[in-house]
Amino acid sequence: MTTNDRRSRVISDHFENHRQAVERSLPAMKDSVNRTGEVIIDALKAGHKVLVFGNGGSASQASHLAGELIGRYSRSRKPYPAVALVGDTGVLTCIANDFGYEALFERQAEALAQRGDIAIGFSTSGKSANVLSGLRAAREKGAVTIALTGAGGLAGEADHVLAVPSATTAHIQEVHLMILHLWCELLELEG
Repeated sequence: MTTNDRRSRVISDHFENHRQAVERSLPAMKDSVNRTGEVIIDALKAGHKVLVFGNGGSASQASHLAGELIGRYSRSRKPYPAVALVGDTGVLTCIANDFGYEALFERQAEALAQRGDIAIGFSTSGKSANVLSGLRAAREKGAVTIALTGAGGLAGEADHVLAVPSATTAHIQEVHLMILHLWCELLELEG
């Protein structure tokens, strides 16, 4: 098999595995995506904010969601308050240095979360200690918590858990991206 054949096979396999992950996700997650979309919409309409966080690629998705809420998704509309707890290097390095990496989102949630806000934590493994701590802290402050994860869970750590039925990080993140885009579409349906 040539290098080009191997590359072609990798590409075909990735697309096929993505398709399968999406097909498994629709029946498993359709209702929870709709329900959490309603929760987010209701909170934003009531003047609350969204706090969102995760590590690595999930940190990028957290920033992406905040950008879509403050900016726009597909049409111009009023901006909604959202804070990605992943972007301020001064805050991040201060907390990591003084309290440890596990406190990264917990400290920010303690400072920023208020009753009625939404806190969304991304963890493809379902085991990220700092995401779990951030969700707990936000919940203690009265925020509604949403976890986006993979087959690993986070059950019990959030009010709403959206677990992509996959163990492959790339495909979990791809479905997470679809979910945050769906939330934005649902929000823009409301006007």
